[in-house]
Amino acid sequence: MKKSVAILVFIALTSSATVASAGSLSGKVTAVGKRSNADAVVYVDTIPGKKFEPPKERARMDQIDMVFTPRVLPVVVGATVEFNNSDSVAHNVFTVDDCADLFDLGSWSGGEAPRSQTFDQPCAAVILCNVHPEMEGFVVAVPTPYFAVSEATGSYTIEGLPDGNYTIKVWHPTLKLLTRKVEVKGATSADFTLKK
Repeated sequence: MKKSVAILVFIALTSSATVASAGSLSGKVTAVGKRSNADAVVYVDTIPGKKFEPPKERARMDQIDMVFTPRVLPVVVGATVEFNNSDSVAHNVFTVDDCADLFDLGSWSGGEAPRSQTFDQPCAAVILCNVHPEMEGFVVAVPTPYFAVSEATGSYTIEGLPDGNYTIKVWHPTLKLLTRKVEVKGATSADFTLKK
């Protein structure tokens, strides 16, 4: 009996230690020269020896009031993105980026079934509508599931990130890609400044 209790206590302690080693990375992104600090994708780049499968559930980008929503959608490489049209007018979804296979999903009206595209390689693809040239969105396919999009204030948080040393990249629609090494130990903070 004592041996069984000791084993259960050991398992409980080991489990809580494993949970405690999962940390987070949070901070602020400053987009120099921009009115808002939103839409930066902060992500962990490739982790040597690790490959992450995309989630079975599809990511989703909608078209609402003539705007791609969300404007910036990060996904894990290999993920399928479902494009929906919630407007009463017809829309089209296409990209001019080779890394996303130059896809064109055609045009469809609101209420019709969504159309989808799989993003098989790392990519920051601009998403456009040839019916409404003012519409612009972005799908950013990254190699790990550890990512976040900055809010208007610049704040971001990546949860569930195991302790370790990582290469962090920060992508923005109009500013230069930033790369920095960061050591994560529990709740870790890192701020980033993006420039042209």
